Amino acid sequence: MTVHLSAKEGAAFLPAKTKRSKYGAQKTLVDGILFDSKAEAAFYAALKQREKAGEVTDIYPQREYDLMVNGVLIARYRADFVFFDRVLRARRVVDVKGVATRDFRLKAKLMKACFGIEVEVVK
Repeated sequence: MTVHLSAKEGAAFLPAKTKRSKYGAQKTLVDGILFDSKAEAAFYAALKQREKAGEVTDIYPQREYDLMVNGVLIARYRADFVFFDRVLRARRVVDVKGVATRDFRLKAKLMKACFGIEVEVVK
């Protein structure tokens, strides 16, 4: 989940010692946005640089998709980033993962089946 905070709010939200996450990810604040990991924040920073260069547009962090089969909601998938890559001329759905869990792999397959969207994994 992406949360927008001021620098002061962000500093208050991130105490000096935090509980370690299950996979060792450390929450990171960039441009007033709190990311779930350093890798996700680094990808966002690189994406913003590409946006300034005119290579990408329409950046949507934490875009949600309802995964439905025969009108029944099976799951919700939240992509880390959705954007239009002007170089590749394609809309890209990217998830920054250190570990691709079983749940993620299933949701990625459902994205392909329901929407024809291939989820890209960036490590």
